[in-house]
Amino acid sequence: MTIELSVNNEKKSLAANTLLSDALQQWDYGDSKIAVAINGEFVPRSTYNERALCNGDQIDIVKPVGGG
Repeated sequence: MTIELSVNNEKKSLAANTLLSDALQQWDYGDSKIAVAINGEFVPRSTYNERALCNGDQIDIVKPVGGG
């Protein structure tokens, strides 16, 4: 069974019960310095290995940008 979700406003499909940490690996974020919000709520990095994604989740992934 697969689930449909939105990642930065792009439709994605994943296996049901995929953990956020595994999804980030699949999407080539690996160990990148990123921040993740699911359905508008910030997800602490320490919970990526516990957070299962659900059908219809809206995921926003941002990378910090250095400025100067």
